[in-house]
Amino acid sequence: MHGASREALAAARERLDALTDNTSVDAAKLAEELTAVTGLLDREGSLRRVLTDPGKSGEAKAGLVRQVLGGRVSSETLDLVSGMVRSRWSRSRDLTDSLEELANTADLIAAQRTDALDDVEDEIFRFGRIVAGNTELRAALSDKAAPASAKADLLRSLLGGRVNPVTERLVVRLVTHPRGRSLEAGIESLSKLAAARRNRMVAVVVSAVPLSEQQKQRLGAALAKVYGRQVHLNLDVDPAVIGGVTVRVGDEVINGTIAERLEEATRRMAS
Repeated sequence: MHGASREALAAARERLDALTDNTSVDAAKLAEELTAVTGLLDREGSLRRVLTDPGKSGEAKAGLVRQVLGGRVSSETLDLVSGMVRSRWSRSRDLTDSLEELANTADLIAAQRTDALDDVEDEIFRFGRIVAGNTELRAALSDKAAPASAKADLLRSLLGGRVNPVTERLVVRLVTHPRGRSLEAGIESLSKLAAARRNRMVAVVVSAVPLSEQQKQRLGAALAKVYGRQVHLNLDVDPAVIGGVTVRVGDEVINGTIAERLEEATRRMAS
């Protein structure tokens, strides 16, 4: 993706992360509903084009989403999709591609919550190797004339009870809704998404007052330097935090002012 679409997807990823930080949100249900919305917009090209029309206001497009999806999906899905159509998209297909990615990410979050993400990543990889080494299986799963239900039944007979339920859902979704991709390309995409999720770090930041954009960028850059990877910031405000911020990354808590504690953490990592 390029330009506006890349920015819109980045914003949607952040909204999904913020939404699923609340463990009361059913990530698996969210994945199922986002998949259904992806299918709807794939089928209804005119609706997809209206929802990505730069000539229409974001609020008008969000209103159309509420009209079409209201009462059919959860409030979380409705809010997420409404936020996405308020953004600008370079191509109408970029919206559906992003919805599909968010659906898959939501399922990976469901696996992450049960400490099964490593297993899912490994199972997706091994499934890809099995398909690559079995021409008959690959042909059956790639057959455009075969009904999606038959492919789903075949996969469930092969995978059911042998892999994590998240792995099964992701693979069945890929095979039954390839969306113009080859099976190999789809498996590679899932593998990259799982790997990216596994390597992602989250910092919970609590400050006495909201941080400015410049402060957030500086904090994110400093944490990335300390931990050697990109760090996503989940921000909260608590007036009881006096004299700076509290930053929690995994089990590690950094208390005090941003400058003092990040310098201390940097020295500790270097020693």
